[in-house]
Amino acid sequence: MPSSSPSRAEPILSRLLGVPARRARVTHVEHVPARQAGDVGWPEWVSEVLVTRWANQGIFGLWPHQAEVAELARGGRNVIIATGTASGKSLAYQVPALTSVLDGGTALYLTPTKALAADQLRALRALDVPGLRAAAFDGDTPYEERTWIRQHANYVLTNPDMLHRTLLPGHARWSGFWRRLRTVVVDECHGYRGVFGSHVAQILRRLRRVCARYGADPVFVLASATASDPRSFAMRLTGLQTAEVTTDASPRGATTFALWEPPLTDLRGEGGAPVRRPATAETADLLADLVLAGTRTLAFVRSRRAAESVALSARARLADLAADAAPGRAPADLPDRVAAYRAGYLAEERRELERALRAGEVLGLATTNALELGVDVSGLDAVLIAGWPGTRASLWQQAGRAGRAGQDALAVLVARDDPLDTYLVHHPEALFGRPVEAIVLDPGNPYILGPHLCAAAAEIPLTEDDLEIFGPTAKDVLADLVHDGMLRRRSTGWFWTRRERATDLADIRGSGGAPVQVVELSTGRLLGTVDEPSAHSTVHAGAVYVHQGETFLVSELDLEAGVALVEAGTPDYTTFARDVTEISVLDSLRSHPLGPGELHFGSVEVTRQVVSYLKRRLQSGELLGDEDLDLPPRTLRTRAVWWTLPAGAVAPLAEAGIDLGGAAHAAEHAAIGMLPLFATCDRWDIGGVSTELHADTGMLTVFVYDGHEGGAGFAERGFSRALDWLTATREAIASCECERGCPSCIQSPKCGNGNEPLDKAGALRLLAVLLSLDAPPGG
Repeated sequence: MPSSSPSRAEPILSRLLGVPARRARVTHVEHVPARQAGDVGWPEWVSEVLVTRWANQGIFGLWPHQAEVAELARGGRNVIIATGTASGKSLAYQVPALTSVLDGGTALYLTPTKALAADQLRALRALDVPGLRAAAFDGDTPYEERTWIRQHANYVLTNPDMLHRTLLPGHARWSGFWRRLRTVVVDECHGYRGVFGSHVAQILRRLRRVCARYGADPVFVLASATASDPRSFAMRLTGLQTAEVTTDASPRGATTFALWEPPLTDLRGEGGAPVRRPATAETADLLADLVLAGTRTLAFVRSRRAAESVALSARARLADLAADAAPGRAPADLPDRVAAYRAGYLAEERRELERALRAGEVLGLATTNALELGVDVSGLDAVLIAGWPGTRASLWQQAGRAGRAGQDALAVLVARDDPLDTYLVHHPEALFGRPVEAIVLDPGNPYILGPHLCAAAAEIPLTEDDLEIFGPTAKDVLADLVHDGMLRRRSTGWFWTRRERATDLADIRGSGGAPVQVVELSTGRLLGTVDEPSAHSTVHAGAVYVHQGETFLVSELDLEAGVALVEAGTPDYTTFARDVTEISVLDSLRSHPLGPGELHFGSVEVTRQVVSYLKRRLQSGELLGDEDLDLPPRTLRTRAVWWTLPAGAVAPLAEAGIDLGGAAHAAEHAAIGMLPLFATCDRWDIGGVSTELHADTGMLTVFVYDGHEGGAGFAERGFSRALDWLTATREAIASCECERGCPSCIQSPKCGNGNEPLDKAGALRLLAVLLSLDAPPGG
């Protein structure tokens, strides 16, 4: 638990606060004390070869939680270990996995990122164990090496994408590996949430089915950052009974954790609302100041572009400081010791940056969440987090990157101009001493299950006996697939009979459907793809598109051809699509009273049309213009949570002069901003609609819906946590220091109505009525 005694990281924070002209404020400082631990030796079944190799690395035994995981896996039990960063999860699964390999079996290691696979491979090769043939099989693997891996490797490190598209469809060529498969490691599995997690859950079911075809029944060992109810999550992810280990017995240094709010600027946004200094600009300055003090620092940002921007800005600030400093006070090479790290770099570039950071040659690294996971970057002093990373699990995972060698560390969360960030820096009790979130996924979503049933049938024809593995909705989904001509039913089962690849039906990191190709107009070069549902808002004509550090402007979006044509450019602005949305209720699945109103969860149909896009200046967020677009409407069938208030409950508010439509609209925006605190989602994963009088309910209604076909579990989580969620929403609005509403409380960057109308005071009164609070007239 946190304590009030300061750690040795406190002087670093004091230096940051002492920088002249810094107008930001630290709203809270938490001290997480150091923790001591002792090992329990090695299980007697671990071979002397492994014991010797680990002893050579200074590892002389297991901590209690590692030993518990190893014993469970060795005994044939599926198990999930859910403990904090730097708690030795890798060793917990390596012990049983390597033991099974030395006994003649094989092991499959799955990770969300190639960086983590490369780091794990480096660690395995450093052991130099005779007979261990470990290899990474991913998009970076040269084709000439792939045959050797298939025929000879006994410890294969890959990712769900490669498993989905290559290993499972080509299972016959991997038959020797599957027959001897004893252990499947699913590392950093807390990253498998929402739509992506639901896809991975079905890929793991397909994996189990292929293994059974070759007579294998491997043990699944899952590793996660601390998560709420990890056993339940692991069972939903794998479909298997799973034990859990959650007690962290590892030692670690103390951490000083600061919540940092950037200052308000003189700029004004929509409706004259005040605008805060961007979190990325604040983080770049902090990174430069920490590097100047010789502090090894990681700065986590939300996007590839932001990683480049923060690194460039920090280098520029260091160059200015070096030029102005007295001789010897600021080394001239400091700007060269700051870099960016993100997906899109060549594999050798990423490995070199990881090495340079470990060696101290790079002091400051701006990174996306590619370095959030278990890559060994020990020796860091500080972590900066530019904006709420989405979940408490990610927050602690990122903060835990510092202090990995047992030394004290500093972590700073820099708030974005966003309702959730603002709420958190003013409500530290929502972060500290609270359990992390439950991980939300829905493997039974028919829009996700359908493509994977097709892929499974293409791998091995489906039979009645296979239905249990894919869940209770599989039979109905199979009937629909047969009706639509996707599968053919014969007496022996269901068959894939089409010429195209069944795996192309599922875009596992999107939401399904054929992706839109992004092509450079002048060269014909394919830059990348965008999932079809988000193409309207991300690659419309005039949109700014960023690929591997290069910036492009979209000149044309051809929806029929599935192509977006782009040209290189260097705009000083970014773009945000605006849309109009209508929603109709298809079915209320569950409901209960909430104050004088009702809360519902059910199926809805959302009709959304992108109608224009906003241009905002990169550094300041200043609004530069609003350009019209002519795009067709899109229809989405999904799940939603919604609440209603009858006319009698809101009539006194209308009589008091409150704009009910503006109040509902403001409450909707704030609720969308706050739901990620209660469901493992991003605000871009969800949408909302509010109306003073909805045609289907006949009352004032506010909807929040999953932005994915068939739903992703986020709205359902909102329904189950509605009282906490909506109470926090009202507190977030009330605690914001603006007068009429701003991006920190009720304005939304993706509002289809240009953030009009919005009524901040009305939203406070409306939520007070809903929550049966005795609120004063002013809120």
